[in-house]
Amino acid sequence: MTENALNTQQAQQSQNKTVLVTGASGKTGRRVAEAAEAAGFTVRAASRSGAVRFDWYDPTTWEAALRGADAAYLAYQPDVGAPGAGDAVGALARQAVALGVRRIVLLSARGEDQAEPAERAVRESGAQWTVVRASWFAQNFSEAPLLDGMRAGELVFPAGEVLEPFIDTRDIADVVVAVLGAADDRYAGQVVEVSGGRLLSFRDAVAEISAAAGREIRYVPVSAREYGGALTEYGVPAEEAEFLIELFETNLDGRNARLSEGVQRILGRAPRDFADFAREHAELGIWKA
Repeated sequence: MTENALNTQQAQQSQNKTVLVTGASGKTGRRVAEAAEAAGFTVRAASRSGAVRFDWYDPTTWEAALRGADAAYLAYQPDVGAPGAGDAVGALARQAVALGVRRIVLLSARGEDQAEPAERAVRESGAQWTVVRASWFAQNFSEAPLLDGMRAGELVFPAGEVLEPFIDTRDIADVVVAVLGAADDRYAGQVVEVSGGRLLSFRDAVAEISAAAGREIRYVPVSAREYGGALTEYGVPAEEAEFLIELFETNLDGRNARLSEGVQRILGRAPRDFADFAREHAELGIWKA
């Protein structure tokens, strides 16, 4: 099926359907909301400060956000593997099912063992669930928390020389909307792994951005423990910093140095290339000092 045919089918299937998008101001939620609206969904864009209020840490905000929705996209903050994520995702998913929400797509992360409680909670919720496991976002370089370092000309990060197939969050959004708009239940009960189409080290990625931006940006690898110490000095709570140290020590150990075919399988096209991401964002002046 061509991408145009897929978009037409999605629009037909999504008419008169309402999708709740959590984290609608975030890296993936914003793109999911845009793609869902383009596909013909009625989008309920929810965030802590938006018109539709939703806060993972305030369950009193959940019912109003969920009631009347046909489907939901769940992006747990700050991370799907964070302490307490499984309990919160499970409670929300069960409430969603009780309120008649039929389909749930959970954003997860490839190779992140810490995400298993949240994934299991969705699987056991009674919903028609799909888990989308994504590789490292390309947009992590163009948005917080790494953007300040990129603009300053030096990215200090605990990734060593590990290889990663960085994925454009617009591809994640397109996959999510294709799953939500499927004419049948073909993606129900599935884990879909998505990645970009090339393996790059963080050094490679910064070099491609540097070339596109026309200015020198250096990559400085440090240990996860060093990086965690810097986070606490910056004001990140100790518990969150400790979680991130563990996450970087495991998730950036090389286990994700492989490609996934989810974008091609679901959308029938190749993922957006990292070089195109770098060029497009450089043209917007994202990495100007």
